[in-house]
Amino acid sequence: MIVNISEAKANLSKLVNMVYHGEKVVIAKNNLPLVDLIIHQPEGKRKLGLLAGQFTTPHDIYDEDESVNAMFYGTE
Repeated sequence: MIVNISEAKANLSKLVNMVYHGEKVVIAKNNLPLVDLIIHQPEGKRKLGLLAGQFTTPHDIYDEDESVNAMFYGTE
C-alpha cells in the first residue's frame, strides 16, 4: 500500500496497526516512494567491556597541561 505524507499524518495509528498485522506500507511524497513503514527490530543488548585490557590509563591523566591552559587563559 502506498500513501502520501498527508494521508499518513491523518491515519498514522491505522497505518501502524496495518504494518503490525503484516501489511507493507510505503509513504510517498508527490507519489514518489520515500520510506517504508516497518516493525521495529531491537538491535540487541550492548556488550560492555569490549576494550578491557586493550589500553592503560596514564597516571597523570588529570594533571594540567600548561600549553592547553595557555590556549584557554592566555600566557599572562
